[in-house]
Formats: sequence, C-alpha cells, structure tokens
Amino acid sequence: MRFIRTFQTALHALGRNVMRAILTTLGIVIGIAAVIAMVAIGNGSADAIQKTIASLGANSLLILPGSTSSGGVSSGVGTSMKLTPEDCDAVLRDCPDVLYAAPVVRVRTQVIYGNRNTVPPYEYGTTPEFLNVRDWTDMEAGSCFTDQDVRNSSKVCIIGMTTARTLFDDASPVGQEIRLRNAMFKVVGVLSSKGANMWGTDQDDVIIAPWTSIKANVSGSSAQVANQSAAAAATSGAVNTLTQLYPTTGFNLFDAPTADQLADTPLQVRFVNIDQIYVSAASPEDIAPAMREVDALLRERHKITADDEEDFDVRDMTEMVKKFTSASDTMGTLLFAVACISLVVGGVGIMNIMLVSVTERTREIGLRMAVGARASDILWQFLTEAVLLCMAGGILGIILGYIASKSVTAFFGWATRISVASAIVAFLVSAVVGAVFGFYPAWKASRLDPIDALRYE
Repeated sequence: MRFIRTFQTALHALGRNVMRAILTTLGIVIGIAAVIAMVAIGNGSADAIQKTIASLGANSLLILPGSTSSGGVSSGVGTSMKLTPEDCDAVLRDCPDVLYAAPVVRVRTQVIYGNRNTVPPYEYGTTPEFLNVRDWTDMEAGSCFTDQDVRNSSKVCIIGMTTARTLFDDASPVGQEIRLRNAMFKVVGVLSSKGANMWGTDQDDVIIAPWTSIKANVSGSSAQVANQSAAAAATSGAVNTLTQLYPTTGFNLFDAPTADQLADTPLQVRFVNIDQIYVSAASPEDIAPAMREVDALLRERHKITADDEEDFDVRDMTEMVKKFTSASDTMGTLLFAVACISLVVGGVGIMNIMLVSVTERTREIGLRMAVGARASDILWQFLTEAVLLCMAGGILGIILGYIASKSVTAFFGWATRISVASAIVAFLVSAVVGAVFGFYPAWKASRLDPIDALRYE
C-alpha cells in the first residue's frame, strides 16, 4: 500500500505539468531511440556479413600461386604460376581435414549469343567440386557438367541468372550455345541466385565450365595448335633439312597431313598450371588444421625447404570477413558511444529538472513532513518521479528507434534487424538512468528541514 500511494503521488505530481515532463524526457527518448537504431543497424550488418560468408562458401580456403621477383622487385601474389591440377588432387587425397577441393582457371573474355554479348566478371574453368566448395549446388534449370566432361574437355558450361537474363532475356538458356572467344560452349544448366558479395559485385553474373576446355580453347593454346604453328613458321622461312631433303628440287620428303588425318590423330594435351585452388574444410574448427596440412603438403610437393620462400599462398576466406566485421564493429561501437552520450545528456536533464522541482515544491515537502511523512517517503516519491519519467522516455524511444530503423531500410536500403533483447535492455537502461540521475535530487529533498521548508518563499 505504501508503494502504491507513493506511485500515485508521483503520477499526480508529474501530471500537474505535462509539457515540462515531456520536454524533460526528450533527451532520454533521443538516447534510447539512437541505441535501438544503432543496434538494429549493427544486427543487420552482422546478418549481411553472415550472408556473405555463406555466399563465399562455408569453411573455404583459397590457394593462390606465390610471387616472383626480378632484380629484388616482387611481382605480387599470383605471378609464380606453379600450382598444378595434381596439387589439387593431392590436397583432396592427403589432407584429412579437407572436404572438397577444386582447381580454378580464371579468364575474362567476351561472351556472345546471337546479337547479344557481355563480359561477366566471373568466368571460371573448374570441376563440379567447385559448387560444393561454394555451397552453390542448387540449379535453377538444367544440371551441372560432370567429371567426365572435365576429362574429355567437353565444351559445356553453366551460367548464372544475371548472365542468363543478359543473353537470353526470358528464354531458356539450357541447350543453347554461346561463344567464348572463338569456341562454342553449350549451356547445360543455370545456377540459382546467389546475390551480391561483400564488395557489391553480382555473383550471378558468372560462367563456369570444365577447366580443361577453358584452358585449351579460351585461356591458352593447345599443344597441337602450338606445334602446327611452330611447323608452319619453320617451313615458311629458311630451308629445313627434315622437310626438304633436296632443297634445289623443291621436293618435300613428307606430304602434309590432311585435315581428316589431323582430326583422327589429335595430340594429347597436358597443361601444367592452374590459377587457383578452392578448398573447403570439413567444419569451422578444421580450417586451421586444414591450412597447416595444405601448407605442409605443398611445401613437400614443390620441394621447398624451411629456408626457402613459398611459391604459393594459402588464405583463409574468413580473414577478409573478419576485416569487414572489425570495421563494422568499430563503427557500431562509435555510434553506440554517441547514443550513450545522448543518454547521459538526457540523464543530466532529468537531474536538472528534478532539482528545479525540489526547489519549487519546498513548502509542499515541508507540509508533508509536518503531517507525518518520513524522509524515506520523500526520497522514494522523487526517485519514483525520475524513474517514471525515464521509463516513459524509454518506451517512446523504443517506438521512435523502431520507426528510425525501418526508415533507414526503406530510404537507404541498409539491412536492419531489431531484437527484442535490445528493446528490453534499453527499457531497463532508461530505468537505471532515472534512478542514478534522480537519486541526488530525491536525497536533497529528503534532507530538507520541515520548519525551514514551511517558511520557504
């Protein structure tokens, strides 16, 4: 009953000057709203980063060629070009913590279909394991190429949805042929939508084909073409004793092979390098062991001693994510600090108005003490008034913060997520602010002398 009477008295005192009570809570409202909005933006940013991690592939590692140097000048990572498909096979075979591994050959060339053309930012030559590494096995249409297509250097490919819309509009790309440089590739599947990555690049603007066919037909010349070019260059110039046994007669010892003979006896093509190896560990806990296993294996295969510099670079894809997360956390911390400053300013405003209220109601305090109110009653009344003001401000701040976060999403396109926990914490914080900053005015009111208070003008 005592608490109820104190609560009713506090509400009655606040109701006598509603406008001043509203203005008093304004600082708390702004502070709580800022906290709610900043937490919502931070949660949205964390969700976006988690989505990015999923789009990159769970537990993924990236093996890059090392750097070359000439005259003491390093050419940078990726210039050594000593990674081979056999390295990829060995990583998958001999590293227990590696679940998937896929060789990658990257190209950048114009893709043409009919009178349409595009240059996708991602053009990969790889194996079907690449989709497992990237956690991208769902197909919108068709199916992925097979390991047999890789072994046969089949000219088949799968494309992303952006590439499909660019080249085919609403028509089905499956079964159609597109041209990469001077080679025709048959589209056998369309990947499901992946969205943009953390750099804002559209991951659906992609073409993926067997790495053997990309290497032979798009990114490099086959051995057969190279040999034919060398033979043509040799016979077009000076006398060659192998092809012209009797130079003065102009008689060639061997007849030139026909087109049918060349088609029936193709030369075996062996490629010695790839651009990257994508690796997926079995679980997040296996990433570090997998990196150590890959490093030890490649050093052994490339005959690198302890004193030699590695000709490869193993990167944890989550390191890049950690950098983005760190920047996001830093910005969120700064914004949260600004919001806390707003709360402190609001608390100071509460204290100031409560001190003014104590001064204005000095005779009232003296009268209550004269008729039997104890110092603790006065203390609890003014403390309750301060807490009620801050709690009301907290409720209004939560509502305003929710509106602000939705507005940020609507107008700026930023991802936001409001958690119930943050709203509860904000409400409790507002009550604590009221108790902390309202205690001194309440204590000052409770320490007044009744006789001096009654004579106060």
